Amino acid sequence: MSLLLFVAHLLRCNIKFFQNHYVPTSILAGVMGLAIGPQFTNIIPWSQQANSYPYLMTCVLFACIFLGRNSRISLKDIIRKTGDTFFINTGSEILCFGVALFIGGIFINLLFPNVFPEISLMLPAGFAGGHGYAAAIGGALNKLLDRTDAVYIGQTFATIGLLVGLFGGVACINYAANMGYTNFVTKASLLPLEYITGLILKENRKEFGEITINSVSMDPLTFHIMLVLLATEIGFFIDKVLKVYFPSLEMPLMCLTMLAGILLQLLLNYLNYSQYIDKRIIDRTAGTLTDYLVSFGVATIKISVVAEFWQLIAILSVIGVIVPLIIVFVIGKKIFQTYWFERSIFIFCYLTGIVAVGITLLRSADPDMKSGTLEDFGLAYTLQSVIEVFLVAFIPLITVYFGCIETGLMLSIIGILFYIICYYMYKNQTEEA
Repeated sequence: MSLLLFVAHLLRCNIKFFQNHYVPTSILAGVMGLAIGPQFTNIIPWSQQANSYPYLMTCVLFACIFLGRNSRISLKDIIRKTGDTFFINTGSEILCFGVALFIGGIFINLLFPNVFPEISLMLPAGFAGGHGYAAAIGGALNKLLDRTDAVYIGQTFATIGLLVGLFGGVACINYAANMGYTNFVTKASLLPLEYITGLILKENRKEFGEITINSVSMDPLTFHIMLVLLATEIGFFIDKVLKVYFPSLEMPLMCLTMLAGILLQLLLNYLNYSQYIDKRIIDRTAGTLTDYLVSFGVATIKISVVAEFWQLIAILSVIGVIVPLIIVFVIGKKIFQTYWFERSIFIFCYLTGIVAVGITLLRSADPDMKSGTLEDFGLAYTLQSVIEVFLVAFIPLITVYFGCIETGLMLSIIGILFYIICYYMYKNQTEEA
Protein backbone atom coordinates (compact mmCIF):
# COMPACT_ATOMS: atom_id res chain seq x y z
CA MET A 1 0.00 0.00 0.00
CA SER A 2 2.92 2.36 0.64
CA LEU A 3 3.98 1.91 -3.00
CA LEU A 4 0.45 2.72 -4.18
CA LEU A 5 0.35 5.81 -1.96
CA PHE A 6 3.64 6.96 -3.48
CA VAL A 7 2.41 6.43 -7.04
CA ALA A 8 -0.92 8.10 -6.20
CA HIS A 9 0.92 11.08 -4.74
CA LEU A 10 2.91 11.49 -7.97
CA LEU A 11 -0.33 11.35 -9.97
CA ARG A 12 -1.95 13.85 -7.61
CA CYS A 13 0.98 16.25 -8.02
CA ASN A 14 1.00 16.15 -11.83
CA ILE A 15 -2.49 15.48 -13.22
CA LYS A 16 -4.71 18.54 -13.47
CA PHE A 17 -8.03 16.70 -13.07
CA PHE A 18 -7.02 15.35 -9.65
CA GLN A 19 -5.62 18.74 -8.66
CA ASN A 20 -8.66 20.75 -9.78
CA HIS A 21 -11.01 18.50 -7.83
CA TYR A 22 -8.74 18.10 -4.78
CA VAL A 23 -8.91 14.30 -4.95
CA PRO A 24 -7.13 12.85 -1.88
CA THR A 25 -4.09 10.68 -2.50
CA SER A 26 -5.51 7.98 -0.25
CA ILE A 27 -8.58 7.61 -2.49
CA LEU A 28 -6.39 7.27 -5.58
CA ALA A 29 -4.23 4.67 -3.87
CA GLY A 30 -7.33 2.75 -2.77
CA VAL A 31 -8.83 2.74 -6.27
CA MET A 32 -5.54 1.48 -7.72
CA GLY A 33 -5.38 -1.16 -4.98
CA LEU A 34 -8.91 -2.27 -5.87
CA ALA A 35 -8.05 -2.41 -9.60
CA ILE A 36 -4.88 -4.48 -9.20
CA GLY A 37 -6.19 -6.54 -6.30
CA PRO A 38 -7.66 -10.07 -6.34
CA GLN A 39 -11.14 -8.87 -7.36
CA PHE A 40 -9.91 -7.62 -10.75
CA THR A 41 -6.43 -8.17 -12.18
CA ASN A 42 -4.96 -9.91 -9.12
CA ILE A 43 -1.57 -8.30 -9.71
CA ILE A 44 -1.28 -7.76 -5.97
CA PRO A 45 -2.80 -10.60 -3.93
CA TRP A 46 -3.73 -8.80 -0.74
CA SER A 47 -3.28 -10.55 2.57
CA GLN A 48 -6.22 -12.65 3.75
CA GLN A 49 -6.40 -10.28 6.73
CA ALA A 50 -6.49 -7.07 4.62
CA ASN A 51 -10.26 -6.81 5.02
CA SER A 52 -9.79 -6.38 8.77
CA TYR A 53 -7.14 -3.63 8.48
CA PRO A 54 -9.60 -0.68 8.35
CA TYR A 55 -11.33 -1.77 11.56
CA LEU A 56 -8.05 -2.42 13.38
CA MET A 57 -6.67 0.95 12.25
CA THR A 58 -9.84 2.60 13.48
CA CYS A 59 -9.22 1.08 16.91
CA VAL A 60 -5.72 2.60 16.94
CA LEU A 61 -7.15 5.89 15.64
CA PHE A 62 -9.63 6.06 18.54
CA ALA A 63 -6.74 5.61 20.97
CA CYS A 64 -5.36 8.93 19.69
CA ILE A 65 -8.49 11.01 20.31
CA PHE A 66 -7.83 12.12 23.89
CA LEU A 67 -4.07 11.53 24.10
CA GLY A 68 -2.28 14.85 24.54
CA ARG A 69 -5.53 16.74 25.17
CA ASN A 70 -4.68 18.76 28.28
CA SER A 71 -6.88 21.79 27.88
CA ARG A 72 -10.05 21.90 29.91
CA ILE A 73 -13.00 23.87 28.67
CA SER A 74 -16.53 23.89 30.00
CA LEU A 75 -19.77 23.48 28.11
CA LYS A 76 -20.60 27.08 29.04
CA ASP A 77 -17.36 28.33 27.48
CA ILE A 78 -17.96 26.34 24.29
CA ILE A 79 -21.47 27.70 23.89
CA ARG A 80 -20.31 31.23 24.66
CA LYS A 81 -17.31 31.20 22.34
CA THR A 82 -18.62 29.21 19.37
CA GLY A 83 -22.10 30.66 19.23
CA ASP A 84 -24.42 28.62 17.04
CA THR A 85 -21.71 26.40 15.56
CA PHE A 86 -21.86 23.70 18.25
CA PHE A 87 -25.65 23.33 18.16
CA ILE A 88 -25.98 23.27 14.37
CA ASN A 89 -22.97 21.03 13.71
CA THR A 90 -24.00 18.53 16.37
CA GLY A 91 -27.68 18.67 15.51
CA SER A 92 -26.89 18.14 11.83
CA GLU A 93 -24.80 15.05 12.45
CA ILE A 94 -27.43 13.52 14.74
CA LEU A 95 -30.16 14.39 12.22
CA CYS A 96 -28.25 12.66 9.40
CA PHE A 97 -28.16 9.46 11.45
CA GLY A 98 -31.83 9.84 12.35
CA VAL A 99 -33.16 10.52 8.85
CA ALA A 100 -31.08 7.72 7.32
CA LEU A 101 -32.38 5.19 9.84
CA PHE A 102 -36.00 6.40 9.72
CA ILE A 103 -36.45 6.80 5.96
CA GLY A 104 -34.02 4.01 5.15
CA GLY A 105 -35.84 1.64 7.47
CA ILE A 106 -39.21 2.43 5.85
CA PHE A 107 -37.74 2.10 2.35
CA ILE A 108 -36.14 -1.25 3.10
CA ASN A 109 -39.26 -2.68 4.74
CA LEU A 110 -41.41 -1.68 1.73
CA LEU A 111 -39.10 -2.28 -1.24
CA PHE A 112 -36.34 -4.58 -0.02
CA PRO A 113 -37.93 -6.91 2.55
CA ASN A 114 -35.13 -9.47 2.21
CA VAL A 115 -32.41 -6.93 3.10
CA PHE A 116 -31.40 -6.37 6.71
CA PRO A 117 -32.76 -2.90 7.64
CA GLU A 118 -29.69 -1.99 9.73
CA ILE A 119 -27.84 -1.44 6.46
CA SER A 120 -29.33 2.07 6.49
CA LEU A 121 -27.07 2.88 9.45
CA MET A 122 -24.05 2.50 7.17
CA LEU A 123 -25.12 5.54 5.12
CA PRO A 124 -24.42 8.17 7.84
CA ALA A 125 -21.57 6.04 9.18
CA GLY A 126 -19.85 6.38 5.80
CA PHE A 127 -21.07 9.82 4.70
CA ALA A 128 -20.84 11.71 8.00
CA GLY A 129 -18.24 9.56 9.71
CA GLY A 130 -15.92 8.68 6.85
CA HIS A 131 -13.99 5.46 6.41
CA GLY A 132 -13.00 5.30 10.08
CA TYR A 133 -16.51 5.41 11.50
CA ALA A 134 -17.74 3.18 8.69
CA ALA A 135 -15.25 0.53 9.78
CA ALA A 136 -16.13 1.02 13.44
CA ILE A 137 -19.92 0.92 13.09
CA GLY A 138 -19.77 -1.73 10.38
CA GLY A 139 -17.59 -3.91 12.58
CA ALA A 140 -20.05 -3.50 15.46
CA LEU A 141 -23.00 -4.44 13.21
CA ASN A 142 -21.15 -7.47 11.85
CA LYS A 143 -20.64 -8.66 15.39
CA LEU A 144 -24.18 -7.92 16.58
CA LEU A 145 -25.90 -9.42 13.52
CA ASP A 146 -23.35 -12.15 12.82
CA ARG A 147 -22.68 -10.75 9.33
CA THR A 148 -19.58 -10.06 7.26
CA ASP A 149 -20.74 -7.41 4.77
CA ALA A 150 -21.53 -4.31 6.87
CA VAL A 151 -17.96 -2.94 6.75
CA TYR A 152 -17.80 -3.34 2.94
CA ILE A 153 -21.06 -1.45 2.57
CA GLY A 154 -19.87 1.26 4.96
CA GLN A 155 -16.59 1.72 3.07
CA THR A 156 -18.59 2.04 -0.16
CA PHE A 157 -20.78 4.76 1.34
CA ALA A 158 -17.68 6.52 2.72
CA THR A 159 -16.06 6.57 -0.72
CA ILE A 160 -19.25 7.82 -2.40
CA GLY A 161 -19.68 10.46 0.29
CA LEU A 162 -16.13 11.72 -0.11
CA LEU A 163 -16.64 12.16 -3.87
CA VAL A 164 -19.98 13.89 -3.24
CA GLY A 165 -18.29 16.24 -0.80
CA LEU A 166 -15.57 17.11 -3.30
CA PHE A 167 -17.60 17.56 -6.48
CA GLY A 168 -20.85 18.62 -4.83
CA GLY A 169 -19.10 21.12 -2.59
CA VAL A 170 -17.55 22.96 -5.55
CA ALA A 171 -20.94 22.98 -7.30
CA CYS A 172 -22.61 24.41 -4.19
CA ILE A 173 -20.02 27.20 -3.91
CA ASN A 174 -20.45 28.20 -7.56
CA TYR A 175 -24.26 28.12 -7.23
CA ALA A 176 -24.17 30.19 -4.04
CA ALA A 177 -21.82 32.69 -5.64
CA ASN A 178 -24.19 33.13 -8.59
CA MET A 179 -27.08 33.63 -6.16
CA GLY A 180 -25.16 36.21 -4.13
CA TYR A 181 -25.00 34.06 -0.99
CA THR A 182 -21.20 34.18 -0.63
CA ASN A 183 -19.44 36.95 1.24
CA PHE A 184 -15.87 36.68 -0.05
CA VAL A 185 -15.81 35.14 -3.56
CA THR A 186 -17.79 35.34 -6.80
CA LYS A 187 -17.00 31.70 -7.69
CA ALA A 188 -15.05 28.80 -6.25
CA SER A 189 -11.70 30.54 -5.91
CA LEU A 190 -8.35 29.14 -6.93
CA LEU A 191 -6.63 27.86 -3.84
CA PRO A 192 -2.95 28.36 -3.05
CA LEU A 193 -0.53 26.12 -4.95
CA GLU A 194 0.02 23.82 -1.97
CA TYR A 195 -3.68 22.86 -1.99
CA ILE A 196 -3.59 22.11 -5.70
CA THR A 197 -0.36 20.12 -5.94
CA GLY A 198 -0.21 18.87 -2.37
CA LEU A 199 3.37 20.14 -2.08
CA ILE A 200 4.28 22.96 0.31
CA LEU A 201 6.97 25.43 -0.70
CA LYS A 202 9.86 25.84 1.73
CA GLU A 203 8.87 29.34 2.86
CA ASN A 204 5.34 28.15 3.76
CA ARG A 205 6.26 25.07 5.75
CA LYS A 206 5.25 24.70 9.39
CA GLU A 207 6.80 22.81 12.27
CA PHE A 208 5.77 19.20 12.67
CA GLY A 209 5.94 19.37 16.45
CA GLU A 210 8.26 19.92 19.37
CA ILE A 211 11.08 17.63 20.48
CA THR A 212 9.99 16.78 24.01
CA ILE A 213 12.18 13.72 24.57
CA ASN A 214 15.95 13.67 24.14
CA SER A 215 16.94 11.20 21.44
CA VAL A 216 19.70 9.85 23.71
CA SER A 217 16.90 8.20 25.66
CA MET A 218 14.28 7.66 22.97
CA ASP A 219 13.41 9.24 19.65
CA PRO A 220 10.55 11.74 20.16
CA LEU A 221 8.48 10.16 17.39
CA THR A 222 9.00 6.71 18.90
CA PHE A 223 7.80 8.07 22.24
CA HIS A 224 4.52 9.36 20.80
CA ILE A 225 3.85 6.28 18.68
CA MET A 226 4.61 4.17 21.75
CA LEU A 227 1.89 5.99 23.71
CA VAL A 228 -0.66 5.44 20.94
CA LEU A 229 0.15 1.74 20.65
CA LEU A 230 0.23 1.36 24.43
CA ALA A 231 -3.29 2.78 24.69
CA THR A 232 -4.37 0.42 21.92
CA GLU A 233 -2.85 -2.59 23.68
CA ILE A 234 -4.57 -1.63 26.93
CA GLY A 235 -7.87 -1.42 25.05
CA PHE A 236 -7.33 -4.91 23.61
CA PHE A 237 -6.48 -6.20 27.09
CA ILE A 238 -9.69 -4.71 28.54
CA ASP A 239 -11.63 -6.38 25.72
CA LYS A 240 -10.14 -9.80 26.61
CA VAL A 241 -10.93 -9.32 30.30
CA LEU A 242 -14.54 -8.36 29.53
CA LYS A 243 -14.99 -11.41 27.31
CA VAL A 244 -13.83 -13.67 30.17
CA TYR A 245 -15.87 -12.14 33.00
CA PHE A 246 -18.77 -10.56 31.07
CA PRO A 247 -19.22 -12.71 27.94
CA SER A 248 -22.68 -11.31 27.17
CA LEU A 249 -21.51 -7.68 27.27
CA GLU A 250 -20.95 -6.20 23.79
CA MET A 251 -18.53 -3.25 23.83
CA PRO A 252 -17.05 -1.96 20.55
CA LEU A 253 -13.29 -2.42 20.57
CA MET A 254 -12.58 1.11 19.33
CA CYS A 255 -14.45 2.51 22.34
CA LEU A 256 -12.27 0.46 24.65
CA THR A 257 -9.09 1.76 23.00
CA MET A 258 -10.42 5.30 23.34
CA LEU A 259 -11.18 4.64 27.02
CA ALA A 260 -7.65 3.30 27.40
CA GLY A 261 -6.33 6.51 25.83
CA ILE A 262 -8.29 8.55 28.38
CA LEU A 263 -7.00 6.46 31.28
CA LEU A 264 -3.43 6.70 30.03
CA GLN A 265 -3.74 10.47 29.67
CA LEU A 266 -5.13 10.76 33.21
CA LEU A 267 -2.19 8.73 34.50
CA LEU A 268 0.27 10.95 32.65
CA ASN A 269 -1.46 14.03 34.06
CA TYR A 270 -1.17 12.57 37.58
CA LEU A 271 2.54 11.89 37.07
CA ASN A 272 3.00 15.42 35.67
CA TYR A 273 4.26 13.77 32.49
CA SER A 274 1.68 15.10 30.06
CA GLN A 275 3.84 18.17 29.40
CA TYR A 276 6.08 15.93 27.30
CA ILE A 277 3.28 14.97 24.92
CA ASP A 278 2.97 17.11 21.81
CA LYS A 279 -0.63 16.96 20.59
CA ARG A 280 0.49 17.91 17.09
CA ILE A 281 2.59 14.75 16.78
CA ILE A 282 -0.31 12.65 18.07
CA ASP A 283 -2.56 14.30 15.46
CA ARG A 284 -0.02 13.62 12.70
CA THR A 285 0.09 9.99 13.82
CA ALA A 286 -3.71 9.87 13.58
CA GLY A 287 -3.52 11.51 10.14
CA THR A 288 -1.07 8.85 8.96
CA LEU A 289 -3.41 6.12 10.18
CA THR A 290 -6.32 7.79 8.39
CA ASP A 291 -4.50 7.82 5.04
CA TYR A 292 -3.77 4.10 5.28
CA LEU A 293 -7.26 3.41 6.63
CA VAL A 294 -8.94 5.13 3.66
CA SER A 295 -6.60 3.43 1.18
CA PHE A 296 -7.24 -0.05 2.55
CA GLY A 297 -10.93 0.74 2.98
CA VAL A 298 -11.34 1.50 -0.72
CA ALA A 299 -8.96 -1.24 -1.89
CA THR A 300 -10.80 -3.97 0.04
CA ILE A 301 -14.36 -3.01 -0.94
CA LYS A 302 -15.99 -6.29 -1.94
CA ILE A 303 -17.51 -5.75 -5.38
CA SER A 304 -19.86 -8.73 -5.00
CA VAL A 305 -21.43 -7.09 -1.92
CA VAL A 306 -21.79 -3.74 -3.72
CA ALA A 307 -23.37 -5.53 -6.70
CA GLU A 308 -25.83 -7.33 -4.41
CA PHE A 309 -27.00 -4.12 -2.72
CA TRP A 310 -26.35 -1.55 -5.49
CA GLN A 311 -29.97 -0.45 -5.85
CA LEU A 312 -30.38 0.22 -2.16
CA ILE A 313 -26.95 1.87 -1.96
CA ALA A 314 -27.96 4.22 -4.80
CA ILE A 315 -31.28 5.14 -3.14
CA LEU A 316 -29.70 5.72 0.26
CA SER A 317 -26.89 7.78 -1.31
CA VAL A 318 -29.50 10.13 -2.78
CA ILE A 319 -30.90 10.61 0.74
CA GLY A 320 -27.34 11.18 1.95
CA VAL A 321 -26.98 14.05 -0.52
CA ILE A 322 -30.41 15.65 -0.08
CA VAL A 323 -30.24 15.98 3.71
CA PRO A 324 -26.93 17.95 3.78
CA LEU A 325 -28.21 20.19 0.97
CA ILE A 326 -31.30 21.00 3.04
CA ILE A 327 -29.05 21.70 6.02
CA VAL A 328 -27.00 24.13 3.93
CA PHE A 329 -29.63 26.06 2.04
CA VAL A 330 -32.57 25.90 4.45
CA ILE A 331 -31.48 25.28 8.03
CA GLY A 332 -28.09 26.99 7.86
CA LYS A 333 -29.54 29.99 6.05
CA LYS A 334 -32.28 30.31 8.64
CA ILE A 335 -30.34 29.78 11.88
CA PHE A 336 -26.72 30.91 11.38
CA GLN A 337 -26.42 34.54 12.43
CA THR A 338 -23.32 35.43 10.41
CA TYR A 339 -21.66 34.09 7.24
CA TRP A 340 -24.34 31.44 6.94
CA PHE A 341 -23.14 30.01 3.65
CA GLU A 342 -19.47 29.73 4.58
CA ARG A 343 -20.38 28.00 7.83
CA SER A 344 -22.94 25.78 6.09
CA ILE A 345 -20.70 24.63 3.23
CA PHE A 346 -18.19 23.41 5.79
CA ILE A 347 -20.97 21.33 7.38
CA PHE A 348 -21.93 19.96 3.93
CA CYS A 349 -18.41 18.69 3.32
CA TYR A 350 -18.14 17.45 6.90
CA LEU A 351 -21.38 15.44 6.52
CA THR A 352 -20.45 13.94 3.16
CA GLY A 353 -16.70 13.57 3.37
CA ILE A 354 -14.05 14.38 5.92
CA VAL A 355 -12.88 17.45 7.79
CA ALA A 356 -9.93 17.87 5.41
CA VAL A 357 -12.32 18.21 2.46
CA GLY A 358 -14.37 20.72 4.44
CA ILE A 359 -11.26 22.81 5.16
CA THR A 360 -10.20 22.70 1.50
CA LEU A 361 -13.55 23.88 0.18
CA LEU A 362 -13.94 26.40 2.98
CA ARG A 363 -10.72 27.96 1.71
CA SER A 364 -12.36 28.09 -1.71
CA ALA A 365 -15.34 30.03 -0.34
CA ASP A 366 -13.43 31.98 2.31
CA PRO A 367 -9.80 32.30 1.09
CA ASP A 368 -8.61 34.46 4.00
CA MET A 369 -10.63 32.60 6.66
CA LYS A 370 -12.43 35.78 7.72
CA SER A 371 -15.66 34.02 8.68
CA GLY A 372 -14.15 32.33 11.74
CA THR A 373 -15.75 29.04 10.71
CA LEU A 374 -12.72 26.86 11.25
CA GLU A 375 -11.83 28.36 14.64
CA ASP A 376 -15.39 27.91 15.91
CA PHE A 377 -15.54 24.35 14.59
CA GLY A 378 -12.28 23.44 16.31
CA LEU A 379 -13.52 24.66 19.68
CA ALA A 380 -17.02 23.22 19.28
CA TYR A 381 -15.60 19.86 18.25
CA THR A 382 -14.01 19.53 21.70
CA LEU A 383 -17.45 18.61 23.00
CA GLN A 384 -18.92 17.33 19.73
CA SER A 385 -16.26 14.62 19.53
CA VAL A 386 -17.52 13.17 22.82
CA ILE A 387 -21.06 13.03 21.42
CA GLU A 388 -19.71 11.37 18.27
CA VAL A 389 -18.09 8.67 20.35
CA PHE A 390 -21.42 7.92 22.00
CA LEU A 391 -23.04 7.73 18.54
CA VAL A 392 -20.46 5.27 17.30
CA ALA A 393 -20.49 3.21 20.49
CA PHE A 394 -24.19 2.90 21.20
CA ILE A 395 -26.19 3.59 18.03
CA PRO A 396 -25.47 0.13 16.55
CA LEU A 397 -26.64 -1.48 19.80
CA ILE A 398 -29.75 0.71 20.06
CA THR A 399 -30.61 0.20 16.39
CA VAL A 400 -30.37 -3.59 16.61
CA TYR A 401 -32.40 -3.86 19.82
CA PHE A 402 -35.06 -1.19 19.18
CA GLY A 403 -35.28 -1.10 15.39
CA CYS A 404 -34.23 1.32 12.66
CA ILE A 405 -37.44 3.33 12.41
CA GLU A 406 -37.78 3.83 16.16
CA THR A 407 -34.10 4.76 16.61
CA GLY A 408 -34.22 7.02 13.55
CA LEU A 409 -37.27 8.87 14.86
CA MET A 410 -35.63 9.40 18.26
CA LEU A 411 -32.40 10.73 16.74
CA SER A 412 -34.28 12.98 14.29
CA ILE A 413 -36.20 14.55 17.17
CA ILE A 414 -32.96 15.11 19.11
CA GLY A 415 -31.31 16.71 16.07
CA ILE A 416 -34.30 19.03 15.53
CA LEU A 417 -34.27 19.96 19.22
CA PHE A 418 -30.67 21.12 18.82
CA TYR A 419 -31.83 23.40 15.98
CA ILE A 420 -34.76 24.77 17.99
CA ILE A 421 -32.60 25.51 21.04
CA CYS A 422 -30.03 27.21 18.84
CA TYR A 423 -32.62 29.26 16.97
CA TYR A 424 -34.32 30.68 20.03
CA MET A 425 -31.16 31.12 22.08
CA TYR A 426 -29.33 33.18 19.48
CA LYS A 427 -32.43 34.83 18.09
CA ASN A 428 -33.08 36.29 21.52
CA GLN A 429 -29.46 37.39 21.84
CA THR A 430 -29.64 39.12 18.47
CA GLU A 431 -32.87 40.92 19.40
CA GLU A 432 -31.38 42.10 22.70
CA ALA A 433 -28.29 43.39 20.90
